[in-house]
Amino acid sequence: MPSEIDRRTFLRGSLLASAGGALAAQTAGASAQGAEKKPDANKPQAATLPCGKIAGLSVSRVLLGGNLLTHYTHSRDLKYVYNLAAHYNTEEKIFETLDLAQQHGINTLSVHNPRTPPIINILKKYRRERGGKIQSIICPTAGCKPGMADYIRQVDDLLDAGADAIYVWGVRGDQLVRDGKFDLLAQAVGIAKAHGVPSGVGAHDLRVIIECEKRGIEADFYIKTFHHHRYPTGPKPEELKAPYSEFPGYWCKDPKETIEVMKSVTKPWIAYKVMAAGAIPPKNAFQYVFDNGADHILVGMFDFEIAEDVKIANQALASVKRSRPWRS
Repeated sequence: MPSEIDRRTFLRGSLLASAGGALAAQTAGASAQGAEKKPDANKPQAATLPCGKIAGLSVSRVLLGGNLLTHYTHSRDLKYVYNLAAHYNTEEKIFETLDLAQQHGINTLSVHNPRTPPIINILKKYRRERGGKIQSIICPTAGCKPGMADYIRQVDDLLDAGADAIYVWGVRGDQLVRDGKFDLLAQAVGIAKAHGVPSGVGAHDLRVIIECEKRGIEADFYIKTFHHHRYPTGPKPEELKAPYSEFPGYWCKDPKETIEVMKSVTKPWIAYKVMAAGAIPPKNAFQYVFDNGADHILVGMFDFEIAEDVKIANQALASVKRSRPWRS
């Protein structure tokens, strides 16, 4: 009897095992077919981003912003976000992000040069050890003082690291115009131009652009904050009365005036802070900025945002309605 039970148990177990194996095979096959049909969120778009020319340099209409890579997140009172970005964007993750940006048609990174973390060292390693090809438009952070020794030294270092263009940091541009030091601003622009690379001026304060145009400062391009105020945490009327020196750097204080001033500017314009540090959704932000005259947009993105943001940018560019001609 025990042998009969054992035999029946064995047969029943064998049949169940066979059925289970067949079911598992069918399930695996179905999963494989499903995986083949499921779109890859990180797959490059069929049409990559169009480009414009800035002093001979071909630059994609969307540039990858560097603040998230250097962990300089404008997170308002959410202090933990800075550390969160620092833990997420490790050196290896930065490399992956740069690779992914290029796969989706973003050919240029723009970043300022903070001492910590050493983003320039990371870019050197990316280019020299990993063969990375992404272009970079970088601003020195050195002060602009008579003689310009520190500024010249940083420009030399950045170009040695492979920078393709240099611009005056927006913080510096604001300070120089506020203090009436237009000669030093002109010298800063000339230092990069003397090296034969495109040389631009960054600004939060619209007066920087106005004074550069008025005084004939020969910048090749401008990088200027630009976004509307139609978002829940947008600046209040009383806040807009504050001088620029007391105004948060991630705000564009005067979007309507910016539109009007830039209409007569013939130099290429890269708009940044276009989402007001994440407060405006990309679809809303990109269309507004391209429609109202920006030639390029500088967008801070984590790696998992790149595919969707490029798709949105391409859609905005396909339906753009602008009065300012493309200047690049």
